[in-house]
Amino acid sequence: MKTVAVIDYGMGNLHSAAKALEHVAPDSMRVEVTASPDVILEADRVVLPGVGAIRDCMAEIRRQGVDKLVQQVVQNRPLLGICVGMQVLLEHSEENGGVEGIGLIPGNVKFFGRDLQENGEKLKVPHMGWSQVSQAQDHPLWSGIADDSRFYFVHSYYVTADNTGDVAGHCHYGQTFDAVLARDNLFAVQFHPEKSADDGLSLLGNFLRWNP
Repeated sequence: MKTVAVIDYGMGNLHSAAKALEHVAPDSMRVEVTASPDVILEADRVVLPGVGAIRDCMAEIRRQGVDKLVQQVVQNRPLLGICVGMQVLLEHSEENGGVEGIGLIPGNVKFFGRDLQENGEKLKVPHMGWSQVSQAQDHPLWSGIADDSRFYFVHSYYVTADNTGDVAGHCHYGQTFDAVLARDNLFAVQFHPEKSADDGLSLLGNFLRWNP
């Protein structure tokens, strides 16, 4: 039986992500929430979730050696990063005065600001709710999902990747930002697919079928 490991480092939206994965997983695939390095390294696919402050997330990721595990996983297996689990894959975040990430994708995480506006109207931060995602590349995880479909976001910081080739989707909230990253075995999303209705479930199902 194939295994999907949802990494438990104490900071993720673990159970909602796991339940959504279980909903779309075939009978031949088991979803396991785990902190075990052995289980993670033996899994066929790995999910890195994350919520809250990136400094706290990175502190636990480094303390538990999850950064090294993730670097090993992406060598030969699919990895899905969700929300802060996407942001930690970048090199640096300006949150909390500056936090170094895992560095799998060159780029930075920046604050929306306290005076974010659109057409003269002040926007609330965090960006919370349903927003359109424009697909930036033809990727297998977009299969069956229409361009500009809406997904559910909750975040105050946004990603800017250094290389446009690493960007698989954009979103606009006061400004355009990189909402989806893809490189080799890695796919990462700023939104929460487990809270994004049918299109979110489709993306998770595509991840479980993806063979990069």
